[in-house]
Amino acid sequence: MEDGHMHMTPPPAANATGTPPINHMGMMMMHMTFYWGNKGEILFSGWPGTRSGMYALALIFVFLMAIIDEWLSGRRPVKPGSNQVAARLVQTVVHGIRMGVAYMVMLALMSFNGGVFVAAVVGHALGFLAFRSRVFMGNETTSLEKNSDHP
Repeated sequence: MEDGHMHMTPPPAANATGTPPINHMGMMMMHMTFYWGNKGEILFSGWPGTRSGMYALALIFVFLMAIIDEWLSGRRPVKPGSNQVAARLVQTVVHGIRMGVAYMVMLALMSFNGGVFVAAVVGHALGFLAFRSRVFMGNETTSLEKNSDHP
């Protein structure tokens, strides 16, 4: 900061195995750009590790969480005419679960792994197609038309 400006250097690039380098304190550095590889950490320390099978399981987990998020987004858990207090409580609980799932997908994306990104986008797209689009519902009015946070 000699000239009055802060000079920031980007973190070192990943090594040949796709895992982030380890700094001088023995801590793993986080990727700040997308990378492609089956080695890294997604959501939990040490998971999925270095095994390809565990990486595939992590991708399936993120994919399913994205589908569940879309399923919860398109649901109306309360029937018309229900007790208003109980209905609002159920809606609040479902919304809390949905937000927890959505934040888990977001945190998984913060691994900057390209495979995780693709799994999340495809999961959201297929979940939207299956649960929130009108493709499988015919001409009837859907909850998407009545109550949606997306166009």
